[in-house]
Amino acid sequence: MARKSPSNEEAVLQDEFLQDEATSQDWLEDDNQEEIEGQLAVDVYQTKENVVIKAPISGVDSKNLDVSIAEEVVEIRGERVQETTVPADDYYVQECYWGTFSRSIILPASVNADKAEASLKNGVLIISIPKVVQDKVKKIKVLSN
Repeated sequence: MARKSPSNEEAVLQDEFLQDEATSQDWLEDDNQEEIEGQLAVDVYQTKENVVIKAPISGVDSKNLDVSIAEEVVEIRGERVQETTVPADDYYVQECYWGTFSRSIILPASVNADKAEASLKNGVLIISIPKVVQDKVKKIKVLSN
């Protein structure tokens, strides 16, 4: 059985419904609610020498990024600044996140934070942190009195 494609009118109605659902913020009307912060998607992997974190953050200037490493946790904070202001009523669909974001990543291995490097290339943040080489077995000499 062939699947029927929606008509233009059905597609517009579906987009309007999805937009209404995505932009409905009735649950945010509590004045005590903290400002919502976006979360950053990441890939974390290891090579023989490094732990590598990659995060797509197109549209973010490096001056709006803060990367820190403390006790085997990497924290990435930043802000995506919207350069143009469009009235909310003029949007058909608004899916892009503008504002602050953060992400904390527990590292899978011991690292040397002092030698970490971060770069921003083609909208992708790349953090490379050298792993600390540890002996798998350490022999301890037993002393006698």
